[in-house]
Amino acid sequence: MKRTVFSYPYIVWMLLFIVAPMLFIVFYAFTDGGAFSLEPIKAALSAGYLKVLGHSALIALYTTYICLLLGYPVAYILSKMKKAVAALVSVFFIVPMWMNFLLRTYAWKVLLGAFAPDLLYTEAAVLIGMVYNFLPFMILPIYTVLQKLDKSYIEAARDLGADGVVTFMRVVLPLSVPGIVSGVTMVFVPSITAFAISQLLGGKMTGMLYGDLIYNKFVIEGSQNVGSALSIVLLISVLVSMGVMKLVDKSHEEEGGKLW
Repeated sequence: MKRTVFSYPYIVWMLLFIVAPMLFIVFYAFTDGGAFSLEPIKAALSAGYLKVLGHSALIALYTTYICLLLGYPVAYILSKMKKAVAALVSVFFIVPMWMNFLLRTYAWKVLLGAFAPDLLYTEAAVLIGMVYNFLPFMILPIYTVLQKLDKSYIEAARDLGADGVVTFMRVVLPLSVPGIVSGVTMVFVPSITAFAISQLLGGKMTGMLYGDLIYNKFVIEGSQNVGSALSIVLLISVLVSMGVMKLVDKSHEEEGGKLW
């Protein structure tokens, strides 16, 4: 029996739950009443909808930036611990991810409502929810890269007279760029597509995010055509952002891991 036989269930799964839905989205995005039309795409590219996309991208950038500021030091500290201790501490970041995404967000809604009611239904609350939910996706890739870092590079830098700060900036940070790129991608993409967090923690006070807009088109208004067109625009935006991050990573590799 060929080993490729074992791939058939995965191929069927992908066709049913990835390829088929995408084909439906493309179909609805370029049709209106069953006939070919560019009106849904034109509507999705209107100034109002693009403004919502820009606002969502800005929130996603803030989330990614905060996650990087918080996640890198945590990952660096973990990499300095013994493997057994680091593995135990890592569990505290992984276990909350076993809980349903909506339940974690509801928990923050209850906490903010009880202890910081003025913060609830603000963009700050949305950022708190996003950072809490996506922070592990920043920590783990960076920690994985730092853990595998060849310690001989650090020893060589110190032998050449570099202090801790110079060693970190010239050796550790540049070599950890692949982990940073992975973490940024894994945080930015779900942040720009999220909608449950903004609905529960932001409400109507913070303005609509792009995920909310797509949700409303499909579920509230029942406009599959415009909703699909919005999804296509979002997909292209995500692919472009991932392409940019890939180019950054590739450029870093070609330069031999140099930061400057």
